[in-house]
Amino acid sequence: MSLSNVQVSHLARLARLSIQEDRVDVTREQLDSIFILIEQMQAVNTTGIEPMSHPQELAARLREDVVTETDCHVAFQAIAPHAEAGLYLVPKVIE
Repeated sequence: MSLSNVQVSHLARLARLSIQEDRVDVTREQLDSIFILIEQMQAVNTTGIEPMSHPQELAARLREDVVTETDCHVAFQAIAPHAEAGLYLVPKVIE
């Protein structure tokens, strides 16, 4: 697949990118090389190959789910302008 300069300018406008006129040719060539790479990758036969979530078979290190911080909500609500029943009261901003 090959793009024209008009198509590259149109795509840039849709993506809200500013490409200077003297850089359109370079950008088109870069995009064309990306499309060639994609075509090469799509040509590879992948039947029978299971999709992977990560390129390496790594096990995630798991740790115990332990509380490491103290509960300070009473101290925080003591200095809040308005708090009631464990909730912070704020002014209504949406009608």
